Amino acid sequence: MVHMERTEERLVERARSGERRAQEELWDAHRRWVAAILLAHRPRTMEMDDLMQEVAVKFVSRLDTLRDPKAFRPWLRRIVINICRGAARGRRTHLHLGGELRDDGEGTEPGRVPMPASETGPADGILAVREGARRLLQQALTLPPEYREPLLLRCVQSMTYQQIGEILDLPVTTVETRLARARRMLREEIGADHIPSTGRARGNAAARRS
Repeated sequence: MVHMERTEERLVERARSGERRAQEELWDAHRRWVAAILLAHRPRTMEMDDLMQEVAVKFVSRLDTLRDPKAFRPWLRRIVINICRGAARGRRTHLHLGGELRDDGEGTEPGRVPMPASETGPADGILAVREGARRLLQQALTLPPEYREPLLLRCVQSMTYQQIGEILDLPVTTVETRLARARRMLREEIGADHIPSTGRARGNAAARRS
């Protein structure tokens, strides 16, 4: 674990110095959880691809402002959240000046992900799984941000408690508590059978040691 942290710190340093390859490697290593944070905070009418592109541009242009390589993950998360807040302010201005925004485009609903062609057949089992996942994700997106973020990072990105804590700049115990509360809130809304496990206590202890 220590070796991995030092490797990432060296990669951050190379990226800060302007090395293009290092910047690409760093972005590729972190873009998946960035997408989860975007999903947790984006205005529902904003396209994920557009926001991801904006985050990528800001990530490269502001790397020289990062003072401590160890703080890279929370630094990148702040960029994501600031971009989402800016998009939300722009949306409110548009609503005020131009009337109600329409949401007609496929994929503009939060969490709506087109299924691969091979999975869009009439099989009842596939349709049931797809609808269940869609319903679960939609409900997760209604949770308060402090619960929504760790839940998406855990269930969508399969991150460990320690990794989530590093991104959110929180102790692992706080991450555990928030995930437990998030699952409890979802259970109250849609039932226990639809809520995936976020990890047993034994697994959590192993994650903290890793």
